[in-house]
Amino acid sequence: MSTNQPLAERLRPRSLDEFIGQDHLVGKGAVLRKMIESGIISSLILWGPPGVGKTTLAKIIANTLERPFYTLSAINSGVKDVREAIEKAKKQQFFNRPNPILFIDEIHRFSKSQQDSLLGAVEQGVITLIGATTENPSFEVISPLLSRCQVYVLKHLEREDLEKILDIAVKNDADLKTKKIEIKEDESILRFSGGDARKLLNVLELVVNADESEKITITNEIVIQRLQQNLALYDKNGEMHYDIISAFIKSVRGGDPNAAVYWLARMIEGGEDVKFIARRLVILAAEDIGLANPNALLLAQSTFDAVHQIGLPESRIILSECTIYLATSPKSNSACAAINDAQMAVKESGNLPVPLHIRNAPTKLMKELGYGKDYKYAHSYEGNFVDQDFLPEKIKDKQFYFPQDNAQEKTIRERLKLWWGKRYSNDK
Repeated sequence: MSTNQPLAERLRPRSLDEFIGQDHLVGKGAVLRKMIESGIISSLILWGPPGVGKTTLAKIIANTLERPFYTLSAINSGVKDVREAIEKAKKQQFFNRPNPILFIDEIHRFSKSQQDSLLGAVEQGVITLIGATTENPSFEVISPLLSRCQVYVLKHLEREDLEKILDIAVKNDADLKTKKIEIKEDESILRFSGGDARKLLNVLELVVNADESEKITITNEIVIQRLQQNLALYDKNGEMHYDIISAFIKSVRGGDPNAAVYWLARMIEGGEDVKFIARRLVILAAEDIGLANPNALLLAQSTFDAVHQIGLPESRIILSECTIYLATSPKSNSACAAINDAQMAVKESGNLPVPLHIRNAPTKLMKELGYGKDYKYAHSYEGNFVDQDFLPEKIKDKQFYFPQDNAQEKTIRERLKLWWGKRYSNDK
């Protein structure tokens, strides 16, 4: 294989046995491996972070099943390109060959009309669609298309996976194995990879190509030096995507409007999808600000709607306003903590029965069985409140919501003490 190709491409696995990571999908007996080995593959969407094997897996599926393989990138393909690919696939049917695989990279960037143009071909079996996305397909893929696809979630690669990839690169690559390479320290190269195999191999290739010594020794210090000299501003296709959005979210959560706006600017200048930024602000408003300032969620949702309608360049101002508002807002994660604790209780306790007095009683038989009996209608009591149990008997005194120490939730705490003094008098 030509060494003019990037190292990541030269080392791209050609079979499932060469594929590293994602054992929950392609390990022995795993669901996707069994599907591939059966020879029958349905349309599917591979959802996961960059550099974990989505494109590689699609190519392996096509090679293993001996299917024609067409590929489109959502960045530079339009409806016309989709229709041309479908027409090619239709012509294959005359030769009694299995239907081709159409691989669409970054399918979340396809517009509704582009996605609509795929529906008929997928439904009729003209093509088997494999889409790759770094974004939640529930938000970015239209429902009719999503309902015709299986969604498989790929994970960041683990340390042992990345170490194995490094070892294979040094020992097996036609170019690297001719050099004397010693990886003396790997913490920095693994950390900068962030679980991304492509980034890992790009960093390795960068470090090796920058060293003309007879023996190349890779240390943490050398990796950091090389990256500081060559690190790009921002890669909207994934290389620094997660690092920058992480810095942005942590700056807002930490109450620093200056850092938050800086990271926002980095994303906008790098070409990040403004809808992605707006969606993350909505999540942050609920998760990190929550009940300390309920208006934050309303503003974030308004921002999300406005960004969809307006687009760049004006939407940068809307995003800036929302970012500064959220960064300077009081913070609380009590709602997030409450649902986390409640879900844990459900997992630990199972499906506990609903207390009879708060069950629905639409039929005479249910009423005779005690459904709804002794239920107290809150509005019939002074202050529209009456003390009664709403949780299952086994966990009736369990507390999930703990008001935090901010002005808004101090008021909530006092109200809860008035209503449920016995439960909230010892609020942690």
